[in-house]
Amino acid sequence: MTGGARAQTAQPVLAQFLSKISPGDLVPGADAFGPIRDDVAVAPLMKEGAQIGHVFITSDFVGTTGYSGKPIHTMVAVDDDARILGIDLVKHSEPIVLIGIPDTKIKAMMVDYIGLSLVEEAAAGGSGHDLNIISGATVTIMVIDDSIIRSGLKVARALGLGGLHTEVDTGPQFVINADAAMPDSWTEMEGDGTVRRLALDVGQINAAFEEMGDPRTAKRALTEAPETTFIDMQAALVSVPAIGEAILGDAEYSNLTAWLDEGEHAVAVVGRGIYSFKGSGYVRGGIFDRIVLIQDDVSVRFRDRGHKRMGAIAASGAPEFVEKDLFKIPADSGFDPTKPFRIQLLVQRDVAAIEKVFLTYDLGYQLPPAYLSPIVAPAPVEAEGHASEMDAQNALWKRIWEDKTVEIAALGVMLFVLTAAFFFQTYVTRSARFTYWFRMSFLMVTLVFLGFYANAQLSVVNLMALFGALTSGFSWQAFLLDPLTFILWFSVATALLFWGRGAYCGWLCPFGALQELSNQVARKIGIPQWTLPWGLHERLWPLKYMIFLGLFGVSLYSIEQAEHLAEVEPFKTAIILKFMRAWPFVAYAVALLMAGLFVERFYCRYLCPLGAALAIPARLRMFDWLKRYKECGSPCQTCAHECPVQAIHPTGEINPNECVNCMHCQVLYQSKDKCPVVIKQLKRRASVTAPVLTGAKAAALANHPNISK
Repeated sequence: MTGGARAQTAQPVLAQFLSKISPGDLVPGADAFGPIRDDVAVAPLMKEGAQIGHVFITSDFVGTTGYSGKPIHTMVAVDDDARILGIDLVKHSEPIVLIGIPDTKIKAMMVDYIGLSLVEEAAAGGSGHDLNIISGATVTIMVIDDSIIRSGLKVARALGLGGLHTEVDTGPQFVINADAAMPDSWTEMEGDGTVRRLALDVGQINAAFEEMGDPRTAKRALTEAPETTFIDMQAALVSVPAIGEAILGDAEYSNLTAWLDEGEHAVAVVGRGIYSFKGSGYVRGGIFDRIVLIQDDVSVRFRDRGHKRMGAIAASGAPEFVEKDLFKIPADSGFDPTKPFRIQLLVQRDVAAIEKVFLTYDLGYQLPPAYLSPIVAPAPVEAEGHASEMDAQNALWKRIWEDKTVEIAALGVMLFVLTAAFFFQTYVTRSARFTYWFRMSFLMVTLVFLGFYANAQLSVVNLMALFGALTSGFSWQAFLLDPLTFILWFSVATALLFWGRGAYCGWLCPFGALQELSNQVARKIGIPQWTLPWGLHERLWPLKYMIFLGLFGVSLYSIEQAEHLAEVEPFKTAIILKFMRAWPFVAYAVALLMAGLFVERFYCRYLCPLGAALAIPARLRMFDWLKRYKECGSPCQTCAHECPVQAIHPTGEINPNECVNCMHCQVLYQSKDKCPVVIKQLKRRASVTAPVLTGAKAAALANHPNISK
């Protein structure tokens, strides 16, 4: 729950950690925590019976969601003068520790906050300190920094620390003036503040880095002339009608209004010079990590799904800009276009192969009075009830689904094609060549689109999280926040009743696709294929079930510990992080893929706990779609010998727990070259339609190896 006050029935995040954190580790000399206050989620920090400060968790007051999509919980201690006494990163799910940045380095960075005055931060608008960015974790550090400052200010104002008090707005409130006159030129907009500007030259940047005192920055100084433009960045709030029409033109502004949903706003940012305000980080992570919009306690980080490139500027007299971009401000961000805000620019300089130092600059913005209309606040009325948290959560997942419309549609097409292939598999498998290339193409789409692009890789962790939710207050909203994963799980649940685990494991699992495609390459280049003896193969099957049951048992005790042990799945390394991880994880994933070069789908067969988890309910499937002849298994062993995952018993039965529905046995079922039953039928028909066969055709048919004499 965010905000300074809380309902007494609400359980603050702070309550989860007071018993787990040592007061002395947070602040040297402290020996106890007092009880959590009833009015605000803060606990006293004690030393020898006397209170020396106040402790809180940032996520009790502000949003702290990072790259992982989960909150970053930071414990902060402040004294009566609103100075930070201690700070500790108590829990997070960020992938930063998975790609070579140790958790200890993040915690060491936090030491710099000790002694920081929140009074000075309030006076500076939250930017009165230097931000110590760790290279490779820019967005995560910015989230942590933002949450520390904003939550600290909320607590200080709620408790009156350092003379700070909750701000009460007694002045007039404003709304956007929809009838404001459109400015005539870019020069006019620069003059009246409609367009705001941040201009820096090379000399200023070199001097600022030199003042940091790090000799490495001087060695990396820019060599351009000091007066060279480093960046000339300008911004305007183009969701205001008069401003948008002046800068974008009628047609482009019409497109903008269609792009924005109700309550959303947009800011235009343009720039020129040798430094880009966009950078390239958004290409990899989807977040523009060089700029952030800040307004009081609100911060908005722009993402690629809320970004559009601008066309030509319509206003006369506009300079030529290298970069022209539009950024969407979400409706649920808390942004108020009538109040001042700032766009913070992060400037970085490489000082080593994998190390950078950073500076921050602010472009302040306030709509000129011409675009605002004062309103009279309505008389207060009795609230019908507390603001609905459920409505807020629904709005959030609906917005996420709207942002993922293209990906959802693509997944829908994939599921439709796969379902049609299963229902009409008799027609699909008439041609071995068509079936092979259909399968290889589908697996390639699964790997590239579902896996590397959309990161829609299901995991046994999802099942453990679902079980945890069912036992501790289930809510659909948490699962709806990831549309593709939700759709996939719903599809898997349906497919289990029709086709068993094979619909997902054989066609929609990105890591399974990676194994099979790499094995196909191995076959093409002549790597020998190993077929394990049936007795050994059958005894290795249970390994994955034991792994799953072990993980499930651990999850009953600690879901966090189970998530760590679930690293037995190489999905995160190979698919989500694309092998950009610490070498032991990469070596493990590569070893499994190498084993799969010799034994097709080695991991799927023997180690995958997700496959085991899906196989258990798959026993409830209602239909048996795979056709068999009574001769299958006795005497014919063709399907058993050619099954890619050895899911067919020597006696001819298909084990649904191991079958991946590759359809190869259905190709053989209709094969005129390999299936003895089909060949016999052809021979019988031939004897009826052409009683006398002579020459090579008769000899070939009579001597076919799969036909009993």
